[in-house]
Amino acid sequence: MTDKVYNVLFLCTGNSARSVMSEALATILSQGCFRGYSAGSQPTGRINPLAIEQIKQFDPDFPTDGMRSKGWNEFALPDAPHMDFIVTVCDNAASEACSYWPGRPATAHWSYEDPAAVEGSDDEKRAAFAKTFGQIRTRMEAFVALPIETMDADAIGLAAKKIGEIAV
Repeated sequence: MTDKVYNVLFLCTGNSARSVMSEALATILSQGCFRGYSAGSQPTGRINPLAIEQIKQFDPDFPTDGMRSKGWNEFALPDAPHMDFIVTVCDNAASEACSYWPGRPATAHWSYEDPAAVEGSDDEKRAAFAKTFGQIRTRMEAFVALPIETMDADAIGLAAKKIGEIAV
């Protein structure tokens, strides 16, 4: 096994919910193999508190204080962390023209409904966030189980795309 930590960038439009929960789950579930990041094409400027609530319910010790909504161009800068994987988590972000990602990272699209778009009572909103968090967790568990260190870039990319097809 390698000591390499793989960087994964999760992209969404607003970077307020799905991409943030994905960022946290990649880091938590991989036990040091992956470091999750998130960004948006049109960041809202704030993380939805229900996303933070889901993360904290799953792992109370996960540091959410430094999490923030940010644009994806931040990760295209010369001093940004090198990304090994780019995963879009909303259909809008998947269809937008993304920044250039140096190093030819593997890319995939894992679509989820936007829980932040749900209208209704607080309980209905929490239920939507819990559902999406569970869907992300299902795919992330499959992703972190991949034998990354024994796979070439094409195989990793194909596997990541297949994970996006898992029914959630």
